[in-house]
Amino acid sequence: MIRRLAALLVAALFLALAATGPAQAAGYRYWSFWDRDGDRWVYATEGPSTARPADGAVQGFRFAVSEDSQDASQPRGAASFEAICARTPARDGMKRVALVVDFGTPSDAPSGETPPAARTACARVHQDATTAEALASTTKPLRYDTNALLCAIAGYPKSGCGDQVTTTGGDEASAEPSASSAASADDDGGPSVGVYAGGALIAALAAAAVWQARRRGNV
Repeated sequence: MIRRLAALLVAALFLALAATGPAQAAGYRYWSFWDRDGDRWVYATEGPSTARPADGAVQGFRFAVSEDSQDASQPRGAASFEAICARTPARDGMKRVALVVDFGTPSDAPSGETPPAARTACARVHQDATTAEALASTTKPLRYDTNALLCAIAGYPKSGCGDQVTTTGGDEASAEPSASSAASADDDGGPSVGVYAGGALIAALAAAAVWQARRRGNV
């Protein structure tokens, strides 16, 4: 009987610790960069600050939460060079690049922000221009971090850059304020319900074990 109670104590302790475990990572909130290949989007193999699209290229950006490039959401809407650049005539010594900018959905937006409507633009830039330069000519302001990661297009989002997003219960997601993990706690800063429940169960089992031991000693 004592061994059985001890096993229950260990199980209860495990459950209590599991209840206070860290939230599971859901991915990162960031701007993904895409190239148009025929009638489909292909995840770009280099960043907009180094990519140098050819005249007639179509490139896209999508703001969303995703785990990696395999999971990334593609830009939505029309993506035809002819349609996007129809009103931008060609010019000698310049190139035209069609851009599709998808600000994503409300569920992917940072707390307190609303994504603008998706837009397209035709950038007419010098022949050696990068995608970043084409984007800057049509959708300012842009924001970058110290590692040249694109953080905001047309001022969206207002803050944050590639923030890690975690699930905090159900399907709700929130951005991690930093890479360091914090102890599990309720909104008031106290221990989580799991700690109290686990502690109560352990105390009850411990009391039962003591009572059983005394009973056996008195027999």
